[in-house]
Amino acid sequence: KPFCWRAATYWAGLCSDVFFDFTGTDNGEALPESIPSAPGTLPHFIEEPDDAYIIKSNPIALRCKARPAMQIFFKCNGEWVHQNEHVSEETLDESSGLKVREVFINVTRQQVEDFHGPEDYWCQCVAWSHLGTSKSRKASVRIAYLRKNFEQDPQGREVPIEGMIVLHCRPPEGVPAAEVEWLKNEEPIDSEQDENIDTRADHNLIIRQARLSDSGNYTCMAANIVAKRRSLSATVVVYVNGGWSSWTEWSACNVRCGRGWQKRSRTCTNPAPLNGGAFCEGMSVQKITCTSLCPVDGSWEVWSEWSVCSPECEHLRIRECTAPPPRNGGKFCEGLSQESENCTDGLCILDKKPLHEIKPQSIENASDIALYSGLGAAVVAVAVLVIGVTLYRRSQSDYGVDVIDSSALTGGFQTFNFKTVRQGNSLLLNSAMQPDLTVSRTYSGPICLQDPLDKELMTESSLFNPLSDIKVKVQSSFMVSLGVSERAEYHGKNHSRTFPHGNNHSFSTMHPRNKTPYIQNLSSLPTRTELRTTGVFGHLGGRLVMPNTGVSLLIPHGAIPEENSWEIYMSINQGEPSLQSDGSEVLLSPEVTCGPPDMIVTTPFALTIPHCADVSSEHWNIHLKKRTQQGKWEEVMSVEDESTSCYCLLDPFACHVLLDSFGTYALTGEPITDCAVKQLKVAVFGCMSCNSLDYNLRVYCVDNTPCAFQEVVSDERHQGGQLLEEPKLLHFKGNTFSLQISVLDIPPFLWRIKPFTACQEVPFSRVWCSNRQPLHCAFSLERYTPTTTQLSCKICIRQLKGHEQILQVQTSILESERETITFFAQEDSTFPAQTGPKAFKIPYSIRQRICATFDTPNAKGKDWQMLAQKNSINRNLSYFATQSSPSAVILNLWEARHQHDGDLDSLACALEEIGRTHTKLSNISESQLDEADFNYSRQNGL
Repeated sequence: KPFCWRAATYWAGLCSDVFFDFTGTDNGEALPESIPSAPGTLPHFIEEPDDAYIIKSNPIALRCKARPAMQIFFKCNGEWVHQNEHVSEETLDESSGLKVREVFINVTRQQVEDFHGPEDYWCQCVAWSHLGTSKSRKASVRIAYLRKNFEQDPQGREVPIEGMIVLHCRPPEGVPAAEVEWLKNEEPIDSEQDENIDTRADHNLIIRQARLSDSGNYTCMAANIVAKRRSLSATVVVYVNGGWSSWTEWSACNVRCGRGWQKRSRTCTNPAPLNGGAFCEGMSVQKITCTSLCPVDGSWEVWSEWSVCSPECEHLRIRECTAPPPRNGGKFCEGLSQESENCTDGLCILDKKPLHEIKPQSIENASDIALYSGLGAAVVAVAVLVIGVTLYRRSQSDYGVDVIDSSALTGGFQTFNFKTVRQGNSLLLNSAMQPDLTVSRTYSGPICLQDPLDKELMTESSLFNPLSDIKVKVQSSFMVSLGVSERAEYHGKNHSRTFPHGNNHSFSTMHPRNKTPYIQNLSSLPTRTELRTTGVFGHLGGRLVMPNTGVSLLIPHGAIPEENSWEIYMSINQGEPSLQSDGSEVLLSPEVTCGPPDMIVTTPFALTIPHCADVSSEHWNIHLKKRTQQGKWEEVMSVEDESTSCYCLLDPFACHVLLDSFGTYALTGEPITDCAVKQLKVAVFGCMSCNSLDYNLRVYCVDNTPCAFQEVVSDERHQGGQLLEEPKLLHFKGNTFSLQISVLDIPPFLWRIKPFTACQEVPFSRVWCSNRQPLHCAFSLERYTPTTTQLSCKICIRQLKGHEQILQVQTSILESERETITFFAQEDSTFPAQTGPKAFKIPYSIRQRICATFDTPNAKGKDWQMLAQKNSINRNLSYFATQSSPSAVILNLWEARHQHDGDLDSLACALEEIGRTHTKLSNISESQLDEADFNYSRQNGL
């Protein structure tokens, strides 16, 4: 409806009528944004429209109120709203007398959805008075919603006690933005009442220090004006790892006398593991041997002769409890130690002195003289003996050679320092000079170098062969010498001793076969390409061992069908490795072949392969590889991977593999960081040169595997070399720094070394990647005079910016004066092949009971998974789940892993801890396991 608005124009004195058409047609004029104002009051908004949200399909009302106001109209998205859509009310403000107008409009969901603009749908009020116009704030109108799915649901966590818990929650998208609330076990969490909980950080729930009471189900709740949404529940478990209590006192020896054992125990209760926390690592029971002296009862000696008659007409005889005397708490002899009886048959003279008792005084004096004369002679004889021994020892010390006191050899000029490496040794003339690694001259057979040029090539060439890989562990410090048999091909009972590996040792000695000293290059010696052993196995299974190499094969009971038998062989490649390293990959073990390849087993067998890596998942990525029939190598699995085809258990010095097929296997490693370490065994050998004044030292660095060092020992036997010091371990890092080998503390005025050869350096690549032949450095020392027979010096093997080892050499260079130094060598078994029950430490009857108990699923989790956990098998349990008898496979792995160490205590303790809730295990007593351990040790000569 048209209306007229008269506006006074004071400056022109004019009166004009302005018409505005609000008919809503397109022909009507638009309202002006403003009208010329006059002095007075403009409209003032008492209520402005607020931002609003349309919920579902319900329209919303926008209101505004102003005074003084003749008209109020809404403008939405820059366009005037039709007059018919306005609802207005007019009142009078009694206090001021001004008109108050209130207007509201409805906005529908359809209007908002139909609007397509760069910004949200908005509306604004425009109010008129006699003096002009005023505009309200813009109010946005949006459609409210809340999506169903959370952008991020909280994830369950398992955290140790006092650890931090962070649960992330990103609520669903919504308008307006959703508010987040956390629920624990369906109860709201109030972070203001618990200072340990914070829910203010971007909707996340943070528990600063986890408590046992914080375990539960946590839910993230999001809500706005439209709806509420619940996230998936996240289960938080706060666990406690177990801790050992203190050891109890040692029990009394279990036998009254003889050899027995005593034990002590501790419990995993400090604290006890809770909510799936790790059980304590280590043994709950320790045993040590004890020897109790057996009591010996005393026994009487024979009676002495009767004494002469006493004045009382009696004579005596005595006996002593010394045949034997009582010892160690034994009983004293029963009965009297003396007897008396009448010596005159009851006839005594009046004064009770028989006639034969009366003796002349001279006879008694003669007896005293004889006694004192004998004592004097004994004293004189002892004095003469003492004087003679003293004089003899003095005469021997004047002419003997005391190697410990070095001043006797050098006239007071020679000094030795066996505790620390002397710094700034003047003999290190040029430590940075690289040795010549390209000497191509080869010497075969015993030779003497008379030609000066040949001698110079032989003594000054710094390296004969490339060096092998290294890693440090300090072992016992006593001296050992060469006592190792040659390599042999093992069949049946043919076995020999080599250098040690492990904890059980037997002692042997060796004298050099050829007493004529000579030098021979290692490359010219005949070598075997493989070690080999065989055995025939049937349904009862058994164990095949390659003596003194660390390689063994366990065939479980029942792996071969009944009434079948197979000749199984095992060999180690000692020739050129067929596995060529790719990139940074390094060969860490020997190549082991077991067969026949077409043999099928019903239960996985266990293959044990030694390695030279310092095991750490942070620095190494170790792979098991198998050679195909075409001669190519393919990866079977990574040691840390989950697999159902095979299982790898990596120990510090060996890898135990459960396999279903025979073939050729090897371990390779890919260093992840520069801290990856290989273990190298370093050793020094010595022998006389053809020149009577020269003495040769050869320093070897080989992979720390028993078979690698066996090859060095065999080669040195052919050269007449002697091991001068116990081999040690060197940690060789993959940090690209080279290896230095130097001779230190050579006695001055007695020995000298060829110039520029006291220190030799080997490039990193030769040490890290070389596993073809043993790497050694040769040093030639020369005596000043032939009378010098003792040599004392130090060999320092060190990696630049790495570890070092010191080999102390102190020996006699003369064959006649050289002492044969014993060395210990571990015997893997009395026979390479063991078949039947004697090959297993766990008796078959006990094994059946264990499998029957743990293969049955248990609601409390006391099944084979617990057996695996108690035996430190915590990874890749899915492999065991695929086996028909998981417990049997776990016990097979235990047998392979504990071939050389200890007794059945570890298994007994595991069964004891689990068996407290198993009545089926109650009849497997500790005495049965002790008896089984004794029988296994006796059968295998341990």
